[in-house]
Amino acid sequence: MSIDLNHTIVHARDKQAEAEFFGHILGLKVGAPWGPFVPVEADNGVTFDFMDSTEIQGQHYAFLVTDEEFDQIFARIKEAGITYWADPAHQKPGEINNHYGGRGVYFDSPNGHNLEAITSPYA
Repeated sequence: MSIDLNHTIVHARDKQAEAEFFGHILGLKVGAPWGPFVPVEADNGVTFDFMDSTEIQGQHYAFLVTDEEFDQIFARIKEAGITYWADPAHQKPGEINNHYGGRGVYFDSPNGHNLEAITSPYA
């Protein structure tokens, strides 16, 4: 039996704006609203279902990307003037990391979700 993550709900003050932020920075398509959600689907089929909420607790979402995708994401982060860090605790601003022979960057969404784009030399 295979168990796969199918979707996760992401709380946001403005579900459409947060979904569009994720979609733009990560280069993913924002889907049509479905019930109370605005979905953004990752290439592996997992959807991030954005939902309006007044109670938002920032979560961490990490995305394994190719070197080319990393370059594109990082360019969009810089182009948008988004603060970024080399670490999840946000102690190394304006830097990326090179852990395990890959590259990584952390940045926050408008609703305070801690996002990470990482590459792997083993992918």
